[in-house]
Formats: sequence, structure tokens, C-alpha cells
Amino acid sequence: MSLLRSLLFNLFLYTGIIVVFLIALPALILPTKITLLFGKFLGHYVVFVVKFFLNTKVEFKGIENIPKTEKYFIASAHQSMFETFALQSVLDYPVFILKKELLKIPLFGLYLKKIKSIEIVRDTTTKENLNFFDKVATIIKNEKRPLLIFPQGTRVKIDDKVSFKKGVGRIYEALNISCVPVALNSGRVWPKHGIIKHPGKITVSFLKPIEPGFNRNDFIKKLEAVIYNEIDNIS
Repeated sequence: MSLLRSLLFNLFLYTGIIVVFLIALPALILPTKITLLFGKFLGHYVVFVVKFFLNTKVEFKGIENIPKTEKYFIASAHQSMFETFALQSVLDYPVFILKKELLKIPLFGLYLKKIKSIEIVRDTTTKENLNFFDKVATIIKNEKRPLLIFPQGTRVKIDDKVSFKKGVGRIYEALNISCVPVALNSGRVWPKHGIIKHPGKITVSFLKPIEPGFNRNDFIKKLEAVIYNEIDNIS
């Protein structure tokens, strides 16, 4: 039963994504907002197929902690593909920081470029990375959109407490705005590896913002602590 449920889920998930990508093709030459609307639709679609095919409840907690009028950025735990899409359903068209390799994926990469995603070459010092933090600060200053970053750097197992990448501290200092931490347990339902998904409950918890003013190392320690403590509480 789990295998059949997982196969149906994957079929409808990826078929739906492909169909939306094809329908959205004209958006590549239209204003960016059109492409962002398709992204938000995909966020809602992914939440729907998780609920329907995996018999899973999805709860977004602490939405009141998202600032309404001031600039902020999101630092989210990362356990599965779920949050990559689903966070778009509740956030106001986030700007993604992502691996440069993703921009090379046919069609998908074009959409990522269209919505002004910011690429980074991980674990290396390159010419492209030298002005990375200035580029982030400039885009967020000029956009009425929050930045979304996954400070663990990649998807991790739900019980893995890896150290956060130092770059999130530099982004915090460069932007000088509040950071909203996000804890979640999506890995319980949608693991990093394998095709088998599990019914249950996914909780996405938006925590109280961390105000600007900490030095980068203290900020990272605080961010890790609040996210991992909340993951322990919801898992």
C-alpha cells in the first residue's frame, strides 16, 4: 500500500510540475510577477498532493511571526523537496539562494533566472562568489520580496544536526534585517532518499524573528539552537 501510494504521489507530483512548466512558458517573456504566481500555485499544488495522496496533514504554525511591513529574510531547515515548493504558498514570492547547478536544468533553470534567484558555487572561492553578499543585499534592497535561504546547505535527515553554513551569518550582517527561523519535520513523510513516502503530519513552524544586531557567530549559534530545539519539539 505504501509503495502504491508513493508511486501515485510521484506520478501526480512530477506530472503536475511538468504541466505547469509548459503552461507557464509565455511567462518567460512577461513580467516577473506572472512567473511568481505560477510558483505560488505550485506551492499550493504540492501541499495538496501531499495531503491527498499521502494521507498527510500539513500545518503551518507561527505565521503571525512573519513581519507584515518590514523587510526580513527566512532561514529554513531543509529535509525534503516539500519546503522548496510549499514555503511559496505562505510567503510573498521569496527570492531563493540556490546551487548554481540548478540553473542548468532545462526549462527549470530559466524559471529560476526569471524570478531573480541568486546562485552560489558551494564550498569554493570563485570570482562569482566574491561579490555574492553585495549582490544579495542589492537585490533584497530593491525587491519587495523576502530572501529564502537553507542554512544547512542541503537536505538532511530529520535527526541530523549539522552545523549551519557560515554564509548565513554574513547574509544576516549584510542585510541588517530580521531573520525568521523555520523549523519543520517534512523528512518524516518525505525522506531525502528513496521513493517511499509515509503518511503522517508535516509541521512547518515559523519562529519569532531574530532581530539585527548580533555578530555573525552569535547569530548562527542562536539560529541553530532555536531551529533544532523546535524540530525536537515537533518531531
